[in-house]
Amino acid sequence: MGRDPNRCFAFDQFGPLSIRPPHGVGWAPQSHPDRLPATYHRRHGIRYFHGCYSLGDDQLWGVTRTRKSATNALAALQSIRAARPDTAPVYIILDNLSANTTPKIRRWAARHNVELCLTPTYESWANPIEAQFGPLRSFTMANANHPNHPALAHRLQNYLRWRNTHARHPTVLQAQRRERARIRSERQQRWGRPRTEAA
Repeated sequence: MGRDPNRCFAFDQFGPLSIRPPHGVGWAPQSHPDRLPATYHRRHGIRYFHGCYSLGDDQLWGVTRTRKSATNALAALQSIRAARPDTAPVYIILDNLSANTTPKIRRWAARHNVELCLTPTYESWANPIEAQFGPLRSFTMANANHPNHPALAHRLQNYLRWRNTHARHPTVLQAQRRERARIRSERQQRWGRPRTEAA
């Protein structure tokens, strides 16, 4: 897999996405902070972003779905296979969520020369798409107040188009580094490693 990154992809679900104004950074007049409105009633439900990432091309794409399911996971995996329409093998890194490993998905993968590379339980940080979700969260959801899910989905697709054109933009790379650092810190907490205190 490491010898041919152009045939390596990653897939994961990002969410749940709810319609609420999350914290973030933004421009505001001095001594007049940008206040977050209260949301006492949340009638919009939740959504999940099914993301696909090409390691060789450094391209990210995906769609918003109402829930995690084997049907939605299979549709995402089929979009990855369509990115390489030849018969050569394709390697997809994904977690071992039950919706990602159904018999139907495994049969489809065997027929279409797709190798599913599952990350171990509680170690989804090993999936390279996780670092891409940090900028996605920062640029589309932080300090935002979307009226509904279609507006949020439209904002996500706008970001994806911009991100794939400016994949090496310094702001994108900086957000990816922050997300990797956050994932590493969570990994240490999950494994029970003691925190190192400053001298």
